[in-house]
Amino acid sequence: MKITAAVTRSPGAPMTLEQLDLEAPQAGEILVKIVAVGVCHTDMVMRDQHIPVPLPAVMGHEASGIVEALGAGVHKVAVGDHVVLSFNSCGECPSCRDHQPAYCYDFFGRNFGGRRPDGSSALSRECTAVSGNVFGQSSFATHALCHEANVVKVRNDAPLRLLGPLGCGIQTGAGAVMNALKVRPGSSFLVFGAGSVGLSAIMAAKLMGAAFIFAADLKPARREIALELGATHAFDPTLGDMESQIAQLVPAGLDYVLDTTGIPAVITGAIKLLAPRGVCGLVGAAAPGATSSFDLTHVMSAGRVIRGIVEGESDIDNFIPKLVELYMEGRFPFDRLVRYYPFDAIEQAIHDSETGVAIKPILLMPD
Repeated sequence: MKITAAVTRSPGAPMTLEQLDLEAPQAGEILVKIVAVGVCHTDMVMRDQHIPVPLPAVMGHEASGIVEALGAGVHKVAVGDHVVLSFNSCGECPSCRDHQPAYCYDFFGRNFGGRRPDGSSALSRECTAVSGNVFGQSSFATHALCHEANVVKVRNDAPLRLLGPLGCGIQTGAGAVMNALKVRPGSSFLVFGAGSVGLSAIMAAKLMGAAFIFAADLKPARREIALELGATHAFDPTLGDMESQIAQLVPAGLDYVLDTTGIPAVITGAIKLLAPRGVCGLVGAAAPGATSSFDLTHVMSAGRVIRGIVEGESDIDNFIPKLVELYMEGRFPFDRLVRYYPFDAIEQAIHDSETGVAIKPILLMPD
């Protein structure tokens, strides 16, 4: 079938809307009519080849849509179902068998390889292959093929055009707090970076009953919305008094710190703020080969923990519907983060994301 997709043809180049051919779903694949798709920082990381997806390629990995056709052997969803598309996984490795698909042993191959496991691509233009299958979807397009492993059925009365970012950015922040860190009631929590991931973490920390919820961000508008969404305090980390103010409120240090920036110096500082047995979670995408340093005695002597967290440690079939329920109950208002754009304004949406004008852009497909 003919579809319209945003194609990246060279590193860092603008994405161009092109007509492509999309194959019918093979066994285990699902054809989804895309309703909307979020713009995520990882899309730009792939565009710029910091993670080298083979070009030309169609990015996009935070989609919501409606199932249109099923390949052989698909039983998880039916034609007409409303779905959210998330990250892909193999379903067979030790992590997947342990219901931890975010740590799939083939995570990079399944999400950044640009091809099916057999090396083929479902996308082409004039008989020349275009890389698809990015995050098992390549959903900067009017239609996409996904897999049983990365499709999640959602309730039909939820606003479908809003839900796509639950598949990556929103679940990353919320899941880091709820699934990985398991923030305790009455505890203290700090997040570095109040973008869509950090603000989702703040909303989740409020849900978990944290007593002190600190946000650190350079942008005044981000600090303001952090306070509106549940932060008890918000700091400009460049002013130099954040550490002393936190120490006055929690003298023993912080129970939990989450870094969304991927900046080594920020991570080094975050570790210093931990209380005994405190945990520092890392979700920010650092440059390949980047390193951070910390005082070994400080970490070892008080049982402090530094741990990476991927995709909010989400078992997507359970966690994404849970976030939808929380939103519908008015307890997780992630719609506050969203700004909508028509699909043909994709470059404006990307620009606004990169400059901080929009927290979470969502592209709406034409009817």
